[in-house]
Amino acid sequence: MDLYEHQARELLAEHGIVLPRAEVTDSPERARDIARALGGRVVVKAQVRTGGRGKAGGVRLAADPAAAEEEARHILGMDIKGHKVGTVMLAEPFDIEREFYVSYVLDRAAGRFLAIASAEGGTEIEEVAAKRPEAVARIPVDPATGVHTAMAVRIADAAGLPPQAVDTLVRLWKALVREDALLVEINPLVRTVQGRIVALDGKVTLDDNARFRRTRWGGEREVPADRLEARAAAKGLNYVKLDGEVGVIGNGAGLVMSTLDVVAGCGARPANFLDIGGGASARVMADGLSVILSDPAVKSVLVNVFGGITACDAVADGIVRALDEVRPTKPLVVRLDGNNAARGRAVLDAHAHPLVEQATTMDGAARRAARLATAA
Repeated sequence: MDLYEHQARELLAEHGIVLPRAEVTDSPERARDIARALGGRVVVKAQVRTGGRGKAGGVRLAADPAAAEEEARHILGMDIKGHKVGTVMLAEPFDIEREFYVSYVLDRAAGRFLAIASAEGGTEIEEVAAKRPEAVARIPVDPATGVHTAMAVRIADAAGLPPQAVDTLVRLWKALVREDALLVEINPLVRTVQGRIVALDGKVTLDDNARFRRTRWGGEREVPADRLEARAAAKGLNYVKLDGEVGVIGNGAGLVMSTLDVVAGCGARPANFLDIGGGASARVMADGLSVILSDPAVKSVLVNVFGGITACDAVADGIVRALDEVRPTKPLVVRLDGNNAARGRAVLDAHAHPLVEQATTMDGAARRAARLATAA
């Protein structure tokens, strides 16, 4: 679970990391009052769970309270990478002498954490790593021993961070462990002209498996900027709009991603990502089909299901009930495989819907769906 910046700041501050004073609002008028309380000159920052806010115009410096109100009005409602801005954070600015990057992230393949740090902060660390890999230090961290002062000194020396950053590195590790985080990041961590070490921006990703222990987070919900994504989100669907003509429904993110690739390899473009997970009930299928078929760009729909815990005959029954409710006007190609696949195909055969045809393989289903879409 990714936290908003203001939530990440709150978490980091609880562990003794120094951050600028800041406050969040969804009102341009309130932004003026907050700026006045913070001293007049503020940074206005869009609160969305994605990067690239600065490049998108979602981070602006306001010289006075009136400018803060105007900037907040401009940013609120903005679409940043498909995320609609519902709140802004106003923070006091600092006179910066130098910027750094520090983070800890779970390295699943190695079964440990990785400290990533650089003396070149303030930009996307991926760009720095690609252009100047020697400027980014990657230090493995054994979770059994963690980051104590000596380890923090090692990380700081490897990355070229000032000695004053050692305390922040230790506290950042404590935040990761105590808050069940998979990622904690500060970019930039700055040294001000007065010599203070301050975290200007924070990013935190919590482990979903520990959500029951972190109930104070996750209450805020973003409204997707795309109309179909907003409609799908309201129905609890894991849906992403794409620029294609073949609607795709599958059970499991990996299977859906593979299906998108196969559709593209057949000369068509997928119109969406829709993962129904293991709950392919009639209600879920009806909601999914309703969203996909309401997309005017969709010319055909591919349903690709591999039965596991959820049997294919139960999936087929859900499709049949959904068809009766949604009443599609575009062709559907269904591929069922795995648990009770033969029974599932028999259910669809018995229903004999004129717009539904079946395929036995994913490649065959994708080719047929692509052909139907490009011929429409």
